[in-house]
Amino acid sequence: MSRGTHAAVVLAGDRGADDPIARTTGAACKALSPVAGKPLLSRVLTTLRAAPAIETIIVVGPDQATIADQPALAALLAGDDVRWIAPSASPAASAARGLAALGDRPALLTTADHALLTPAMIDELLAGPACDLAVGLASYAGVRAAFPDSRRTAIRLAPGPGYCGCNLFAVHTAAARAVIEDWQRVERERKHPARVIAGMLGWRAIAAYLLRRLTLEQAFARLSRRTGLNIRPVILSYPQAAVDVDTPADLALVEAILRERESDEPTARDIA
Repeated sequence: MSRGTHAAVVLAGDRGADDPIARTTGAACKALSPVAGKPLLSRVLTTLRAAPAIETIIVVGPDQATIADQPALAALLAGDDVRWIAPSASPAASAARGLAALGDRPALLTTADHALLTPAMIDELLAGPACDLAVGLASYAGVRAAFPDSRRTAIRLAPGPGYCGCNLFAVHTAAARAVIEDWQRVERERKHPARVIAGMLGWRAIAAYLLRRLTLEQAFARLSRRTGLNIRPVILSYPQAAVDVDTPADLALVEAILRERESDEPTARDIA
């Protein structure tokens, strides 16, 4: 992937101190919640800056009042390569606003709680097939094998046990933004895959889904026909891509993974 091909949009709006992660960590907002010693948003920004394809970053949220009250958050957003814009009423509306701010530029879309995101995951997604919109997914079997005690929502497309969403989207064309805007109709049902299938693919797809006869290829072909776009899945080879930080249990899991990952990284002394 050549350098600077995409911008990045990071969804960072939340419920302030009422967010369950902020409440657990005592942070003023979720984006500032420390995970293995570093704020969530800091980890995501560090990863995006290390990804060769990402040149600029737009962070959507938290709101201006939170930033003004939190110097640490303001400092994270002060880089020359970062632009902050105010969040909208929902994640999908915030995503649409962030993408609109880029004009026609292709973008990676992710969330501020993707603490396990790595440049390799980004490279793999952006190197996927040519299309309007690429959706990052992980094998549910792989996620379960890697994290057997973690509860993750499965989209049970045939064959096999299905797939997990990864909060990673590559919006390669301006036309693909219509799908992101349409996501507003189904985002409240994201923990109920059958309802998402109905919202995105229509009720005829529900019978096949419930009977475990709807394949990944059929689902994306139907979605492409309904939208008039070329929408493709990219099955990421990293089960960690499916793990975000929504609950205290997620927080404990992610901290354990990060501590193990960072303990394996060579130090300057090791390299010398």
